[in-house]
Amino acid sequence: MGLHQYLRSLNDLEKIYRAPGYFKFEQHSVAAHSFRVAEIAQLLGDLENLNGNPVNWRQLYEKSLNHDYTERFIGDIKTPVKYASHSLREMLATVESSMATNFIDHEIPENLRNTFRRRFGEGKDDTLEGKILSVSDKLDLLYESFGEIEKGNPEEVYFSMFEESLTTILRFQELYSVRYFIKKILPEMLEEEFLYQDRLATIVDNIMNSTEIHDL
Repeated sequence: MGLHQYLRSLNDLEKIYRAPGYFKFEQHSVAAHSFRVAEIAQLLGDLENLNGNPVNWRQLYEKSLNHDYTERFIGDIKTPVKYASHSLREMLATVESSMATNFIDHEIPENLRNTFRRRFGEGKDDTLEGKILSVSDKLDLLYESFGEIEKGNPEEVYFSMFEESLTTILRFQELYSVRYFIKKILPEMLEEEFLYQDRLATIVDNIMNSTEIHDL
């Protein structure tokens, strides 16, 4: 028993690719996704701090860096499959949790097990840090799908991913960082020139028109 297996397992996250089964111009691994989510969470945390909302940075970094570690055990399952039914989603979560618990109990020294249980637990909770993680995860998916759309990828799944990501992000408008993204960053994205620019702008307009947008 020791930390060797944990350190070696980090390489596995580089071999698990997101959105499996779809044509894409650029592959994104779970390891790269976790890094980007941590960077995005850091930026959103900065914005919250500037607006007078103190962030627990240790919690935020732990949640963002580790939020998809357990995909090492079952891989990244297609979103339509993962959310096909609530019971299926619960079963997958149970399998992930069981395998993570088994890994911790057999590979992690006893004096570190509670720390790893915290890190491998569900990070998307009702704390400020949990909400930032939820938004950061969707922001990265938004930019992943935008990158494919910008390159001219005609797969409908990327338009669906973009729409679902933005819709979810808008549910967290109580966060200053989300309102900042909507008002300051999203317009910059839509100003980019690319093949499906008009279609993406229409998707965004439809979402915005059906949602009450809060002021900064």
